[in-house]
Amino acid sequence: MPAAFYRRKLPHLQRDNKPHFLTFCTYQRWLLPASARDIVLESCLHDDHLKLDVDAVVVMPDHVHMIFAPLINEQAREVFSLAEIMDAIKGASAHKINRLLERMGKVWQTESFDRVLRSSEKLDEKIQYILENPVRKGLVTTWTEYRWLWYRERESPYSPDKPA
Repeated sequence: MPAAFYRRKLPHLQRDNKPHFLTFCTYQRWLLPASARDIVLESCLHDDHLKLDVDAVVVMPDHVHMIFAPLINEQAREVFSLAEIMDAIKGASAHKINRLLERMGKVWQTESFDRVLRSSEKLDEKIQYILENPVRKGLVTTWTEYRWLWYRERESPYSPDKPA
């Protein structure tokens, strides 16, 4: 199936049956409190195996990195779009965060940054990047200590414990 394409301010290229590495940031780089990060991680995993197959997620204080492959919407007979997936994650998490913190307003920047991962080697490299992100930022000494990180273990020649 050909690549789907949509444009906001940035172009977004989507490929069927390929993992996508995606980053989205909080509005004005607002720092999410711990309770909000819990909500974001839950929202990122909510549609796992329904609209997307998630490989890895890390919710940092002001941004999120995800790797996932969009799944096929059987009713529409097409792949769920990145726009639909991101709108669901951002919309649900923003609503819940604002309600929890008794606030109003934007939580997320409108745009997200994405790229298609074309090989298993690139996938392993990006998973390693996600796992090490909290360590690089000085939030923990090892990725296993970070509460807002999730990844699916899979067969790989690379170990997540192995430094990049």
